[in-house]
Amino acid sequence: MEKMRATRMIDVGQMVCEEIDIPPVVDGQVLIESEMASICGSDLHVVMMGAGLSHNFPCPHGYPGHEGIGRIVESKAAGLEEGQHVLTFPNPVVGECFNEYQRVGASYCVPLPDCNLPRAHLLMAQQLGTVIYAMRQCPRDVVGETVAVMGQGSAGLFWTYLLKRAGAAQIIVSDLSDARLSVSTQYGADVCVNAQNDSMQTVVGDLTSGTGVDYLVEAVGRAETFRESVDHVRLDGEIMWFGLPSVDADIDMRFNKFFRKRLHAMSTYGAQDEEGAISFREALRLISTGEIDVSPLLSHVFPVEEIDDAMNLAHEPHEAQALKVSIEFS
Repeated sequence: MEKMRATRMIDVGQMVCEEIDIPPVVDGQVLIESEMASICGSDLHVVMMGAGLSHNFPCPHGYPGHEGIGRIVESKAAGLEEGQHVLTFPNPVVGECFNEYQRVGASYCVPLPDCNLPRAHLLMAQQLGTVIYAMRQCPRDVVGETVAVMGQGSAGLFWTYLLKRAGAAQIIVSDLSDARLSVSTQYGADVCVNAQNDSMQTVVGDLTSGTGVDYLVEAVGRAETFRESVDHVRLDGEIMWFGLPSVDADIDMRFNKFFRKRLHAMSTYGAQDEEGAISFREALRLISTGEIDVSPLLSHVFPVEEIDDAMNLAHEPHEAQALKVSIEFS
């Protein structure tokens, strides 16, 4: 039987690359030869923090990878043919994107558009698609508004881009990385705050005469940023809690302030299960037509054999000025 390289999480903070048999596919699935995969912030919560862990150790091979791109080599799904290049976005619990060959259900991949962009660019459509999905599920008219985005990883950067595109008058962003904040200005940020050095509350207060922003997106998922988000929003304002929680335990919140400000808050999850994968298709369109340039995000690529090093860099990206860390299978 043919073999493949496959990653495996064997403990919190530890992943290895092994050689295993290529698995068979069942009806409704395709087998994809992986070209690249990206590390999502939610992967780091699972791998580096043990939060949201869905399996006992050692975990299934390829888990929790869910941002992939590759070529179909076997199809048992109607409408998907061998040789097609596709974007893959499985649910993380069954994700195999960190394997050289991955099995994917027919509804969890879409064909790539015909364009000359590198595969690494099109791969960013998975993360972009999750933000588009959130905006579709919880629409907000931001025309003329002052908004804030906490966190400028790839998801936060895409929020910044899409909110400016939607007409936000002023966007205030925060992160711990100057490298990410420098990209933020290219994506539409008007004011950048390094939260390690400056107070987001002070900056927001100064820019809004103490009232707070109209709309805020929390794209970090940490308990401290979740709690802090309430501080920055005006009376009757709105919060999108987008960041996947980095802990399994309950997170205390400033509910008295939330209540007295009459705030509205929402969260969303599960873009992979959207009927027709509309948001992922739109993300591919935006990238392939050049409406958004994702090249500034593509900072570090590791061979799959170095999956553990890749995870560690993605978890502690600041010194190396890493943005989006990806895996390749060439």
